[in-house]
Amino acid sequence: MYAVVKTGGKQYKVAVGEKLNVEQIPAELDSQIELTEVLMIADGDKLTVGTPTIAGAKVVAKVVEHGRGEKVRIFKMRRRKHYQKRQGHRQNYTRIEIVSIG
Repeated sequence: MYAVVKTGGKQYKVAVGEKLNVEQIPAELDSQIELTEVLMIADGDKLTVGTPTIAGAKVVAKVVEHGRGEKVRIFKMRRRKHYQKRQGHRQNYTRIEIVSIG
């Protein structure tokens, strides 16, 4: 059994027991959160697709940790114009573990 959920502007295929990094969610560690934007649920041969979401469906997840991703380096340059710009960015994330799909 798996589901496709939308959180943080991105879509993720999730299954029970799976851990994944999503965009930062303001929640305490070891707390349960509900992801209510469920786009699809597949249970064996039975496939339920929402228009755009499935009414009443939710995925329950547990917050495992908060962290920051790898640094992304941005370098801009205009040739022959004596212009160079260096910049870096680290994106915050929340690691969640899927508890149940329903």
